[in-house]
Amino acid sequence: MNLERVEQIAKAVLYEGYMLYPYRPSSVKNRQRWNFGLVYPRERSEASEGTEACSMNTECLIVGHPGTLLEGRLRFLQLQVRIAASNKSQLASPTSNGWQEAVEREVVFPEHSMDGLCRERVTSVFEFPRQICVASDVERRQESIEGRIELSAEKMREGLYKIRVRIENTARIQSSSADPDSSLMHALISTHAILGVKDGEFVSLLEPPEELKEFAETCHNVGAWPVLVGDQGDRNTVLASPIILYDYPQIAPESAGDLFDGTEIDEILSLRIMTLTDEEKREIRESDERAREILERTDSMPPEQFMKLHGAVRGMRPIKEKAS
Repeated sequence: MNLERVEQIAKAVLYEGYMLYPYRPSSVKNRQRWNFGLVYPRERSEASEGTEACSMNTECLIVGHPGTLLEGRLRFLQLQVRIAASNKSQLASPTSNGWQEAVEREVVFPEHSMDGLCRERVTSVFEFPRQICVASDVERRQESIEGRIELSAEKMREGLYKIRVRIENTARIQSSSADPDSSLMHALISTHAILGVKDGEFVSLLEPPEELKEFAETCHNVGAWPVLVGDQGDRNTVLASPIILYDYPQIAPESAGDLFDGTEIDEILSLRIMTLTDEEKREIRESDERAREILERTDSMPPEQFMKLHGAVRGMRPIKEKAS
């Protein structure tokens, strides 16, 4: 599994919707995150009558043999609330009066063979305990997160296996804390998995070979959309994404960096960032490190780089003339 090949795509998935233009906390649409890939504690899922998920399920096919190895890692964001000292005496609810930042989390699960996963389900647990960090006049709070990863496999026919990765949020919260804002502090956000295979290859679920279509149709994915990633034709890495992608997604080479805004168009967003007032830019600089990076990158973008955002022709092919 070559992580360098998938890092850009995985990073874009991780921060999709993290902060939207105009990248200011005072903007209505940024007062609460536009979160994808949410995996809540079970109490929140039950309080919402199942509309909020407490687990994510990924299934895909591997062509290999009993010794073929599966490896992978779970990645997600954990919210933390930043509270200025001046607000503490007035603080009633961190999620409504503080500013939500995000901390990247990663859980690596060890290699397992197809033979081993067919014989026995493998379960591993992870935990990130509650933390309060005070520095200067700012306090940052993280609530506890607990989870479980279950790996298993099923032999579909000789040389073909269906693997299953189930991710569950096992954090325990009080029923009185099962409202969306409080539960969000215990949730896995932008949850996705990067899966790799050694001495085998994944099967595309979007375009499976004709002889494997019936097996691909048995794969049941909930909250995840597994696609092949890497160079065109590579079949050793899959990204189980919380948003719909196609096989071998790519970041446009003209893009100077992430803008976090869903269906982003770099040129339009960059132009709009340039039109922000000095006061709006000051608010961005003082609010969020990632938003500040967007602003500084855009303000310092050289003309030749900006011109590249206007568009590019990836390839041309002749249009067939209609038969007369």
